[in-house]
Amino acid sequence: MSTSSPEAVKKLVENMQTDLRSLSMECKKKFPPVKEAAESGIVKIKTIAARNTDILSALKENSSEVVQPFLMGCGTKEPKITQLCLAAIQRLMSHEVVSEAAAGNIINMLWQLMENGLEELKLLQTVLVLLTTNTVVHDDVLSKAIVLCFRLHFTKDNITNNTAAATVRQVVTVVFERMVAEDDLNIQPPPVQGNSNRRSVSTLRPSAKDAYMLFQDLCQLVNADAPYWLVGMTEMTRTFGLELLESVLNDFPGVFLQHQEFSFLLKERVCPLVIKLFSPNIKFRQGSSSSASPAPVEKPYFPICMRLLRVVSVLIKHFYSLLVTECEIFLSLLVKFLDGEKPQWLRAVAVESVHRLCVQPHLLRSFCQSYDMKQHSTKVFRDIVNALGSFIQSLFIVPNAGNSAAVSAPAGGSASGTPGTAQNGQGSGGAGGTMTTQAAFEYRGTWIPLMAVSVQGSAKATYLEMLDKVEPPSIPEGYAMSVAFSALLDLVRGITSMIERELGAEEQEAAEFREAHPEQEWKPQPGSHLVWEEMVSACWCGLLAALSLLLDASTDETATENILKAELTMASLCGRLGLVTPRDAFITAICKASLPPHYALTVLSSNATNLSNKAYSIQGQTVQIISPSSESHQQVVAVGQPLAAQPQGTVVLTAKNIQCMRTLLNLAHCHGAVLGTSWQLVLATLQHLVWILGLKPSAGGALKPGRVVEGPSTVLTTAVMTDLPIISNILSRLFESSQYLDDVSLHHLINGLCSLSLEAMELAYGNNKEPSLFAVAKLLETGLVNMDRIEILWRPLTGHLLEVCQHPNSRMREWGAEALTALIKAGLSYKHDPPLAQNQVGVVSRAPRPPAMPNKPLCRLQLLLLNPLKELSNVLHADIRQKQLESVLQILQSQGDCLGPGWPLVLAVIGAIRNDQGESLIRTAFQCLQLVVTDFLPTMPCTCLQIVVDVAGSFGLQNQELNISLTSIGLLWNISDYFFQRGEAITQELEREEELMQKQAREQGETLNRPFHPAPPFDCLWLCLYAKLGELCVDPRPAVRKSAGQTLFSTIAAHGTLLQQPTWHIVVWKVLFQLLDCVRTSSTNADKEKIESGGGNILIHHSRDTAEKQWAETWVLTLAGVARIFNTRRYLLQQLGDFFEAWEVLLNHIQSAALSKNNEVSLAALKSFQEILQIVTPVKDSDKVVDTLAAMVVPPVLIDPLSASGPGRPLVRSDSLIERLTRYNGAELQVPPPGEESALEDSALWWSAWNTWYRTGTDSTRPPTGPIEKLSFIPSQPFLTALIQIFPALYQHIKSNFSMEDLKKLGVILQGAVSVPISSDASPFILPSYTEAVLTSLQEAVLTALDVLQKAICVGPENLQVMYPAIFEQLLLFVKFSCKPPQYGRMDTKHVANAKYNQAEWVALNYVPFAERSLEVMEDLYHKTACHKAVINEKVLQNIIKTLRIPLGLKYACPSESTWKLAVSSLLKVLSIGLPVARQHASSGKFDTMWPELAKAFEDFLFTKSTPPDNLSIQEFQKNEAIDVEVVKLISTEILPFSNLIPKDFVAQIMAMLNKGSIHSQPVSFTEAEIEQRMREEFSKVCFETLLQFSFSSKVSTPQEGYISRMALSVLLKRSQDVLRRYVEDERLSGRCPLPRQQVTEIIFVLKAISTLMDSLKKTQPENVDDNTWAQVIALYPTLVECITCSSSEVSCALKEALGPFKDFMQPPISKVQNGES
Repeated sequence: MSTSSPEAVKKLVENMQTDLRSLSMECKKKFPPVKEAAESGIVKIKTIAARNTDILSALKENSSEVVQPFLMGCGTKEPKITQLCLAAIQRLMSHEVVSEAAAGNIINMLWQLMENGLEELKLLQTVLVLLTTNTVVHDDVLSKAIVLCFRLHFTKDNITNNTAAATVRQVVTVVFERMVAEDDLNIQPPPVQGNSNRRSVSTLRPSAKDAYMLFQDLCQLVNADAPYWLVGMTEMTRTFGLELLESVLNDFPGVFLQHQEFSFLLKERVCPLVIKLFSPNIKFRQGSSSSASPAPVEKPYFPICMRLLRVVSVLIKHFYSLLVTECEIFLSLLVKFLDGEKPQWLRAVAVESVHRLCVQPHLLRSFCQSYDMKQHSTKVFRDIVNALGSFIQSLFIVPNAGNSAAVSAPAGGSASGTPGTAQNGQGSGGAGGTMTTQAAFEYRGTWIPLMAVSVQGSAKATYLEMLDKVEPPSIPEGYAMSVAFSALLDLVRGITSMIERELGAEEQEAAEFREAHPEQEWKPQPGSHLVWEEMVSACWCGLLAALSLLLDASTDETATENILKAELTMASLCGRLGLVTPRDAFITAICKASLPPHYALTVLSSNATNLSNKAYSIQGQTVQIISPSSESHQQVVAVGQPLAAQPQGTVVLTAKNIQCMRTLLNLAHCHGAVLGTSWQLVLATLQHLVWILGLKPSAGGALKPGRVVEGPSTVLTTAVMTDLPIISNILSRLFESSQYLDDVSLHHLINGLCSLSLEAMELAYGNNKEPSLFAVAKLLETGLVNMDRIEILWRPLTGHLLEVCQHPNSRMREWGAEALTALIKAGLSYKHDPPLAQNQVGVVSRAPRPPAMPNKPLCRLQLLLLNPLKELSNVLHADIRQKQLESVLQILQSQGDCLGPGWPLVLAVIGAIRNDQGESLIRTAFQCLQLVVTDFLPTMPCTCLQIVVDVAGSFGLQNQELNISLTSIGLLWNISDYFFQRGEAITQELEREEELMQKQAREQGETLNRPFHPAPPFDCLWLCLYAKLGELCVDPRPAVRKSAGQTLFSTIAAHGTLLQQPTWHIVVWKVLFQLLDCVRTSSTNADKEKIESGGGNILIHHSRDTAEKQWAETWVLTLAGVARIFNTRRYLLQQLGDFFEAWEVLLNHIQSAALSKNNEVSLAALKSFQEILQIVTPVKDSDKVVDTLAAMVVPPVLIDPLSASGPGRPLVRSDSLIERLTRYNGAELQVPPPGEESALEDSALWWSAWNTWYRTGTDSTRPPTGPIEKLSFIPSQPFLTALIQIFPALYQHIKSNFSMEDLKKLGVILQGAVSVPISSDASPFILPSYTEAVLTSLQEAVLTALDVLQKAICVGPENLQVMYPAIFEQLLLFVKFSCKPPQYGRMDTKHVANAKYNQAEWVALNYVPFAERSLEVMEDLYHKTACHKAVINEKVLQNIIKTLRIPLGLKYACPSESTWKLAVSSLLKVLSIGLPVARQHASSGKFDTMWPELAKAFEDFLFTKSTPPDNLSIQEFQKNEAIDVEVVKLISTEILPFSNLIPKDFVAQIMAMLNKGSIHSQPVSFTEAEIEQRMREEFSKVCFETLLQFSFSSKVSTPQEGYISRMALSVLLKRSQDVLRRYVEDERLSGRCPLPRQQVTEIIFVLKAISTLMDSLKKTQPENVDDNTWAQVIALYPTLVECITCSSSEVSCALKEALGPFKDFMQPPISKVQNGES
């Protein structure tokens, strides 16, 4: 029932009246004034009740009067009356009918009672009721009421004291509650004036003002100053004041935060007060003697100190934001109180206070923001954490309180708590088999028990709550440690969960944002991250130091678990925030704890120091057996070998190590995503543990127990033995769980494993010990479970495994290869999405792929998977290559059909053979290739066919195994067949690919770059095949070259029709000519050393016993092949634009081969030359499929092949060459006449051929210039013959433009060729025996060439005929050889008869038959051409005579007798034709120079200087004389009768000659018989007769004839004179001896002649006889007279006849001259 309900009001009025009546009754006797007042009071109440409806307010208005009687009653100081009055007053108060004035009066009355010490408890009750029921009491009244309570607190009575204390507390609360209520009513805070003086309370509302004044005075009182408002205070305690302050601050933080005035109080009053009160605690040092300081130090007082700490806790908790600077000081103080030098109780309460802070992560975050992150501020948060750490460390060093000796002991670590401090003396650590029952920490002999101090996450303090204690309590052992330990754990838990919660919220926000705005990037608020990072950065060092130490010291499994959990959550948080150094530090701590003591120092110290560069090392360990400092009670569970370069002894693992290992596994398993680079630490540690526990890798990379015994064996307890499978399983699960890591973390894991593996590799260098395969096994395991995203880890993974494969340690290498090939095979067989096989290329039947190529990424994936397989090719170890090739074989067998884009890589692996690899590897690889060629060509993309060709080629080129080389050439032939059969399909697919590539190239703005680019792709395939065969054609091994050469030319012949026309261009230039170039170079540079045997017992034929000869064979084959292609594909090739250039190059090759110093090559070159010249103009290709050969008119062979009629070859019908040529021309006519252009082009080709022929001829026949060495090269006869035999055929094509110039060139070559000598060892095969007058085939060829030429001129146009003289010149040159064989340079040649066949000498040929044949040809030709203008103009006749003069002049001195005879007969024939011509043209003067030449010729022949040989028979002599006679007869018939047409001098010379011939002139020394024999009587006679015949010529009709007569006459007379004189002389000298018969005959002949002459003179016209003749006739007379004395009767007779006619001329006749005529 509420106090304002009508019933309540009625009851109140009744009660009031009752109370007043009672009062009046009590005071009736003693206190009448009171009685009266009471009675009037009753009336007053009744009146009020009657008059007012609102009785309560009326009562309140009149409350002073209503209360008055009761106040008076109290004034009586009678206990009974007082009690009654107080009760009544309380009733009024409770109905809130007391006005302000009344309240004041009441308080005054209470104050008096208090001063009189009456009813103290009732007073307190009344005050409380007054203040709690209404708010009328303010200002001084209120202060008086409060003071009243305070005064009562300090009475002698305990009950009163305590009640008063409670009342004070309640009153203080009420004052502030009123203020809060007042604020709630007026929500608007009063406007703050611009008054800087915050002490002014004028702005405060009434209740607020009261509260302000109260709080201010409380501060004053605690500070022992006089209060301003609480007037009348007599005494006060600090402890009580501090408690009151604490409760106000704790209960009404809002008041201070909302009102500036109060905030001001906090700053200006409370904080300085607290700091001041703290001072004794700060200055005090435990154990410091008083003498040390000048003034005695006030000792810390537990009650105050503890209360101060509570106040500070409240201040920090609620007003941190207001009191930033002050809190900094408080916190610093708090940290100081943890110092080892402070009293034990002080440290305990300080630790409790710190614990209170530690459970408020948000507060800690604020510290961090306000201090640690500010520039010039104390790093408070860091200091708190470090102080906790130092505190824990110090506990281990100062085990008992107040032990002054321990103060000087060095601290276990400085307060900064760097990570290294706690590690200096790590003990064994671990838990599990502790022997003590109680949980405790033990470190270096210090044992500290662990108590349960508070529930996790709350800071329930023990000593901060001891408000009743005055003396410091004694602290049980281990309490401080336990609180500190809890504080640490709570700190870690609080910070990590807070930050992780916020991180989670942020991530969710990010995810929502991304969902809403997928295109934008989410940016977090940078502030929060900075705070988190700063918090972690500030606390991690101290935490790590403390936790590491505790972990080391812990002997309780649960404690260990908690510590590990704290380290783990910190590591994870640092990882999430990306703070690498702290993350690695925590992980390092866990790792160290997992490993045996002191082992860790060597393995992980490098991790600690090298956190920056992440280079870890396992080497160089020095493992001590068990460290002396770990006299621990740890249970040893395993003994094993350390993983070190030189293991020394064994190491032990304890149960705690195993526990830590499990934490480590847990860390890796659950927080793998944030480990980043510290995977390396984790993995390194696991590797060592695995090694010590003796786990070894098995298939698939899982680790299984089992160890190769090595040194002292591993000892495992049963506890661990049961654990091992679990550990092994967790290890595998750990790597399996890598499939849930994000890509970056996965990379870190892989990198960690790789680093680890690198270390293991380092360690395994230089010894063949069992290496640690942990890393390699786990790489394999990780790879296998991440197949679905294998791309991202493939490169680092396989890159590293490739390095492992190159390791010298075979076990290591073997595992590397095992892992790599297993991964590749798994990758290829894994069901990727979409499947790998989907993007097959090369299955020709398939529908064309859309151009978009959706499977590009897949191609990439497959290539990625196969790439490492290819990389293995670079490893030099045979075992690895073997493994690689075996894998390829397996892949081919299992996945061969779906390799698709991977083919190039697979083929690259097969083809990566090197000559240093040994046969077995090459064999395995070749098996793979054979499998590919037999089974997989149709399934692979056509773009790979080229690679197959290359690979097959590389097997051909390897030099380890000749059979494989030869087989691979066979494979190339099979491949070419496959191309041929599938041509169309391959073409289509390649063209599709080409379009795509070109499109891509265009998009990227690049040019498409593939070999043989302009050619169509299918043709390129062929070109690659040809090019590869071309390479094999120049292999160092003759067998390979031969096989490849045959294959190359066969494939071109068989499949060349498939190539497009422009491709032939490339075939010619890039394949054939390039090949020719290489072969030429190799042949030229080949070694001339003799090869003894062909390896083994194979004998080598002498024609192949040097490299040079073997290369010669290759050259011959190649040149012949190319020439054949030019021959058979002529029509096709001619349509190429640069056929002419190609032709030139081919000719150039033929030329250089022809000029090579090897007879085999040079001869073959000419054969090829012949082959390309025996070409008719090709027919148009009507259909390309028909072989070109069939479409051509095959020309009849023009020239017998060089070995025309060898054994086994039918003799060719030897038609004359000319017939063959005409047939050839006939054949030519069947061809449709080519267009002008092609005719021109053709002629250009032929002329090019002619130039080549000319150059070849010139170079090969040009004699060497210097003195000849034995070894110099001289062309062989067959070669020269072949060379010259080419000319006729060639001439047929160039005759139309064949010029004089060309003829001269030809002449040079013909002459040169004929001049070449032959070596003596060849001469029996070439030379006929000297006696046979037979021509060599070369000489025949030379004459044939000239014959062809002359016949062509004969039927050719006029302009050709100017060439006759040149031909004559050539023939005459050859004629001269009969007397003077040509000289070949300065070479000494022997006459064939003198040559010894077994010596290397040069033999000159027998040129006589050749010269004689030439002479016949010349004569024949002259016969036809004597009348030709050119022949006449060029004085051919003169030249003939001039040439014939040589043999005629030599006569008997000629090398062969037949020569001069032939010369004479030729001369006679020529003159018989030529003289008439000469006479005919006498007037032109063209023959003027011929006559003297002819005269000399007659002279030289008829009167030769050479003597006939001694053995010449009379018959022979007479035959020869008959020849001379014939010549004279020619003169008499052909010359003298036409003397009028002949120059006089010539006639004179002839006459003189006849004259000379008609006189016998023999030297005297001959015997009679000889003279008889040798006199040319017949000859003389004929001469004389001829002379006479012309002397007596009566038919002289022309002056010319007269002149001849006169000449003859003059000669005759001179002759007669000579004979007669000689006779007279001889007669005189001979005395009685008769003169020789001839001389007598001669004189008789002369005398007869003189008589005949005299007769003639008589008959002759006198004018025909000139004076000179007369003079000569008369001069004869005296001589005749002298002869009279002769003894011979015959002479006398003749003389008589001669002298008789003189009488007719004794007197000169008289001539009659009439009119000037006779």
